Amino acid sequence: MRHIATIEGHLSAQGLAFTLVAARFNDIIVDRLIGGALDCLLRHGAAREDITLVRVPGAFELPLVCLKVAQKGGCDGIVALGAVIRGATPHFEYIAAEATKGIAQVSLQTGLPIGFGLLTTDSVEQAVERAGSKAGNKGADAAATVLETIRVLEQLGQR
Repeated sequence: MRHIATIEGHLSAQGLAFTLVAARFNDIIVDRLIGGALDCLLRHGAAREDITLVRVPGAFELPLVCLKVAQKGGCDGIVALGAVIRGATPHFEYIAAEATKGIAQVSLQTGLPIGFGLLTTDSVEQAVERAGSKAGNKGADAAATVLETIRVLEQLGQR
C-alpha cells in the first residue's frame, strides 16, 4: 500500500494575530464564548497584544465587520462569536441564516480563515450548555478551528 500524504494543521498560535468579532446581543452568553476563545488562543501561544476584540450590536452585523477586518489586514484569523436564540417569530431563521451565509462568504471572498462561533439554539438553556457547560465552549472550538485552518493553509502555501 502506498503512503498517503496527509496535511493537517496544529494548534499553535505563536506569532499569529487574531481579531475576535463578537455580538453584544445575548452578551451573557457571548461573554462566555469570548472567554473560551481567549483562553484557547492564549493557551496555544498567542500573545495578548496580538488579540483584538471588536464588539458589534448583534449577529447580523458580524459579516460586515468581519469583512472590514479582513480587508484592513493585520490579522491572521478572525473568530466570529454570537448567539441567536429562537423566539416566537421567524426573526431567528432570518438572522441565523444571513449571518451564517455572510460569514462564510467573507472567508471565501478574502481567503482569511474565520472561526465560526455563532450559536443558533432553540433555548437559553441550550446556549448556556454550548457556552461553557455540558457541551463545552463553542468559542474555544471556533478559536481552535481557526488556528488549525491557518496552519493547514500555511502547508498549502496559501499564507
